[in-house]
Amino acid sequence: MSDLTTPLGVKPPDANRKKRPYAVVAGSFSAILALLLVVWTLLVDDPFGGEPTVLSAIETSGSGQVGRKDMTVVGVKSGAGEILPPIGSDPLPGEEAGGSPGEETIAGAEGEAAGTTVTAPSASIKAVALSVVADPELIEETPHGPIPRVSDAGVRPIDAYARPSPGVVGTSPRIALIVGGLGLSQAGTQEAIRQLPPEVTLAFAPYGASLERWAAKARQDGHELLLQVPLEPYDYPDNDPGPHTLLTSLTAAKNIDRLHYLMSRFGTYVGAISYMGARFTAEGPALDPVMAEFTARGLLFVDEGTSSRSVAAAAAKAQATPFAAGDIVVDGIPAENDIAGRLAQLEQMARTRGVAVGTASALPVSVKLIGEWAKGLEARGITLVPITAAQRKP
Repeated sequence: MSDLTTPLGVKPPDANRKKRPYAVVAGSFSAILALLLVVWTLLVDDPFGGEPTVLSAIETSGSGQVGRKDMTVVGVKSGAGEILPPIGSDPLPGEEAGGSPGEETIAGAEGEAAGTTVTAPSASIKAVALSVVADPELIEETPHGPIPRVSDAGVRPIDAYARPSPGVVGTSPRIALIVGGLGLSQAGTQEAIRQLPPEVTLAFAPYGASLERWAAKARQDGHELLLQVPLEPYDYPDNDPGPHTLLTSLTAAKNIDRLHYLMSRFGTYVGAISYMGARFTAEGPALDPVMAEFTARGLLFVDEGTSSRSVAAAAAKAQATPFAAGDIVVDGIPAENDIAGRLAQLEQMARTRGVAVGTASALPVSVKLIGEWAKGLEARGITLVPITAAQRKP
């Protein structure tokens, strides 16, 4: 019926009058989107686009103490990598776990499902338990967030989070190797954790994203951790280590406040290592209060060892701070031949002095060469150890 054929006095029907099922259409569209999201999540191996995820749930025992599910137990082949059993109540290596002799049922380090069977010589495997979350007894809440402290029972973070040293340490030269700069690049951090043996100490920059998650992953893989603390270099501010850098021009209270912010970025580290800081480590009056803070909180301080003017060793001795210093920067020139030469020099120093400490950055070439170099250390009569096994105890 149109305007021409409609009788007078009768209103023609409105073509748009028919009710449209908007609610039904919108509901159907939402259901389709939800279905697509579920299918995508199930089919894609890493739906978060490369973000690291912790494989097993971490639960607190509720008693104020770190429970079994707060620990990761790693089977270690000294200097050559490791095998990761599941976190939780599953049998430890050596306990009744089923399977044939010489095999362990484990959760893979790189996303393999629990129950994967990896063959390993049982005689060369030993259990090492490491906390993957901070012990509540070793945490102090501050305006910046939780930071390490010595527990009421006198337990220090350096002791609670240390990786046990291999049993052959007392009879062979030792090398502690620290690789820093982790947390800034997600891809670089993932590769460093994947390729480096667990005896290598990993130092995290305080400016990275998801630091707690990366630290948990590194601990799950058996590494000791350090916090990189930015300290004032001589050409500051032209050369600026980053926000919250400790400066010789600030009061001790202001530097300690900045240090507390840096300490709050993640947990489960055994201590800190200087980042830049040639000027700051040369100034005793500025360094002494900071060193005293490390002592009070039960933490190790590592001097990178790049400045000949550093008085960090003397300050650590005066403040009774657990201390270590780098002897050789392995990748000062990031070329394969130079890195290989520095690693050989580090071995010779360890044979001469009994212990040597090397530092490096998480550059792809450095990570690759260090991982390959470490595999042959045991055969050459040298033990790779975590940094706590190379400290100078007060």
